[in-house]
This record gives sequence, C-alpha cells and structure tokens, in this order.
Amino acid sequence: MMDRQAEEHVQTTKRKGEHIRICLQEEVQSVGTEPGFEHYRFRHQALPEIDFEEVDITSSFLGKPIAAPLLISSMTGGTAETAVINERLADAAQARGWVMALGSMRAAIEKESLASTFHVRKQAPTIPIIANLGAVQLNYGYGVDECRLAVELAEADALVLHLNSLQEVFQPEGDTNFRGLLQRIAEVCRKLHVPVGVKEVGWGIDAETALRLHQIGVAFIDVAGAGGTSWSQVEKYRARDPLRAEAASAFAGWGTPTAACVRDVRSALPEGTLIASGGLHTGVDAAKAVALGADLAGYGRSLLAGAAEPQSSGGSETLQRQMERIEFELRTAMFGIGAATLQELRRTNRLIQR
Repeated sequence: MMDRQAEEHVQTTKRKGEHIRICLQEEVQSVGTEPGFEHYRFRHQALPEIDFEEVDITSSFLGKPIAAPLLISSMTGGTAETAVINERLADAAQARGWVMALGSMRAAIEKESLASTFHVRKQAPTIPIIANLGAVQLNYGYGVDECRLAVELAEADALVLHLNSLQEVFQPEGDTNFRGLLQRIAEVCRKLHVPVGVKEVGWGIDAETALRLHQIGVAFIDVAGAGGTSWSQVEKYRARDPLRAEAASAFAGWGTPTAACVRDVRSALPEGTLIASGGLHTGVDAAKAVALGADLAGYGRSLLAGAAEPQSSGGSETLQRQMERIEFELRTAMFGIGAATLQELRRTNRLIQR
C-alpha cells in the first residue's frame, strides 16, 4: 500500500496538471465581479508636452533593475508539462525584463525529482524570481527549513506565501486549518535569508490584513483581487463531492475587486511594496493600478495560453508579443496623460472614477 507521503505527492502532481487543463479549457472567470479598473478612466491630456520616445517605465524590485513594473504571476510547476510552461515564461520574462513568480513549490518539497520543473534561473539569470509556497502548509508540518529549501531550489530572490482559504475548502484534498498563521508567517519573515511576501490567489487582501502583515515584517503584498480567475470555479471542475461542486457556483463572484484592494491597501500603507494582480489584461490596466498605488502589475492566466501553446505554433513568440503589447499600452497610457515616468504616473491627478 502506498504510504501517506507518496500518496500526497501523487495527489499534488495530479492536481497541478488538472489546474492547468481546467484554466485553459473551462470557464473559470469570476462571475459578476470585475477587477474594478473599469470604474476608473484617465482624463486625456491633449497637450502632453513630452516625447513618447522618452516615456520611461524602468523600475526595480528587490534591489534589481527591471525593464517594466510588470510581473508574471504565480501559476504552475510540478509536472513535465508545467516545466515547459515555466521555461517559456522565464525565457519571456528575461527577454522583456519582467519579474517572474513561480507557482506553488510544494511538489518539489515533497519529491526532489520535481524540483527541476522550477529550475528557471538558467533561462532567467538576471531578473528577480520569486519562490512560492502555500502559507497554510505552515500549519501542516512546514517551517523555515522548507521555505529555505524552496528558495534554494529556485535560486530565488524572495519567497511569497500564498493565502487560498476558499480554494482549500473546495479542494477534495484541501488543508483548511488557517488558525494562528500570522505568527507562523512572522517567524518565517524573521528567520528566512530573503524577503518574504504574501499574496492572495484571487479574492483579495484588504487594508486591515495588509497592515497586520506589514507589521510582522512582510516585505511585499500582492493583493491578487477578484475579477480574474476564480479558484472556487477551478476546483468545481475537480470536485468529487457533489455538494461542494454545487456550492462552488455560489462563490463565483466572491472577493474584493483588485482595484479596490490596491486603493485601500495603499491608503493604509503609504510605504511598502504593493503588487496588483487579479484580472489584469492590458497595459492600461497596469497604468491604472500604478496610479492607484501599486508598484508592480501582475498577469497570470491571461499569459497562460501563449506559454502553453505548442512551440511549433509559435507559442513563445505569441507570449512575447503579448508582453510587448502590454508594455506598449502602458507607455501609451502614460503618454496620453503626460506622465513621462512611473513617479509622475503615481502622482497623477488624471485618474478619475467614472
């Protein structure tokens, strides 16, 4: 009979493959809740008094220069298929100068042979890379050692701990004990040798929670708000329990929209690195996110199809063209309001609510 550890490894690997298939093939978009950027618009500046060619979107993250304030959000890893996707994402991130965040590395911790699916440093030698583990695993035997191992396996510049409470409820194999996690996260922040961030997975982090996280030493926060992928919808397609499958639909619109999270968290935390992800598709979304207070704008499932597209069909080229388009849209939005730099975009008074 398979021992428990081996069984958990099989479940984790199978789950990673199912998540990718479902995200590519099924309707998993949040229902009835938009990311919130549609409620804002820029007042056009007909006389920008700047040269478009001089619009500068360079920035930095974790002390490393980046070509744009843009992030490939945590998505995947842990299977042969997802290893290829991660390699393509890393190639594109390096080429475009974006930050790259890896998917949950639990599979690599459970089975060392899967660590290679997260080895993207060879494709991305200079950009910031963020390792990733589920925060709830700190209540299921994980500690600073496992966090350190995840960082070392990925040769990462930072670790992000993700919060996915509702997803765990709907997962057939979910871990749902979130009691006391704040102090466990604090311990990781104190003892790990790299910065530690916290992110949601699509339901948002509010100002109160962000403040508590900042106070215990969390270095950056990714609000990952509602309006993009709904992970209760994803898990609905995996559910073995008819009750949970039916109940998941009631949460298809759950969460706080991304734009509201960014605005409220930045208001509560004038300092500290803030990432906006959750339902972003265009560079105009990124411009609005930065104007609302974000330091980086993250893109997840909207980039997945290009990364998963067969190489023979031009998958890598499709992905890089999409990223280049987002950058162009960001620069054009800045030009359209007369903001030559990201600092000017952050200070603009030309973003108004509809």
